[in-house]
Amino acid sequence: MSARPAVLITGASAGIGAAVARMAAARGYDVGIGFRSDTAGAEAVAADVEAAGGRAALLHGEVADPGALAAVFAGHDASFGRLDALVNNAGIVDVAAQVEDIGADRLTRMFATNITAAFLAAGHAVRRMGRHHGGAGGVIVNISSKAALLASANQYVDYAASKAALDVLTKGLSDEVAGQGIRVVGIRPGIIDTALHGKGGEPDRADRLGPSVPMGRKGSAEEVAEAVLWAMSDAASYVTGTSFDVAGGR
Repeated sequence: MSARPAVLITGASAGIGAAVARMAAARGYDVGIGFRSDTAGAEAVAADVEAAGGRAALLHGEVADPGALAAVFAGHDASFGRLDALVNNAGIVDVAAQVEDIGADRLTRMFATNITAAFLAAGHAVRRMGRHHGGAGGVIVNISSKAALLASANQYVDYAASKAALDVLTKGLSDEVAGQGIRVVGIRPGIIDTALHGKGGEPDRADRLGPSVPMGRKGSAEEVAEAVLWAMSDAASYVTGTSFDVAGGR
């Protein structure tokens, strides 16, 4: 078993997940790097984790596939022998559309990745961390979105709905497992400078909307990572069952 605490991060090959992985390594964690298709990105993150003194495990798998998700956790187990934190970060967005134009196939993809996979990953984590399973406790951090509160009308109501469901998971799960030594915290990023906007068909979205944020700018993945690492730390030892914004006042 690794002497360092170990965190598993889904969607860790780029953006917020990659920033969390690098910061976690710098603060003493070994890191399981979950990724689906960006092998080069995952390998670059792994190199940075190791340069910071951590051990890295590349955990390839489609989180929306329950079997592949189970294999990701099995790979983490084989690499580190412990799980101290899970960051449920993997998520997708689609091109802007109104509700009347959103079909069942899009909804199935959206919810399979953004909420079903997060539920299942949380279950895998609880079975490893929970004291009733012989674990030592731990932390689950769910990466939600400010869209969960703003609803994203005329753009991504399906994405916003999936993130609102993630907020419910944060609260409900936290109540179930608080007595098992597990804390569950949600983070709602706002307009953050990542490639996710491009995947939604608006690569300039963060630059365009940044000035409208009360703080007058877009945020960075590193600013979100700071919040995640705080939630994972002993400094947040009395924090569970809540989701908070990293959104510049938006």
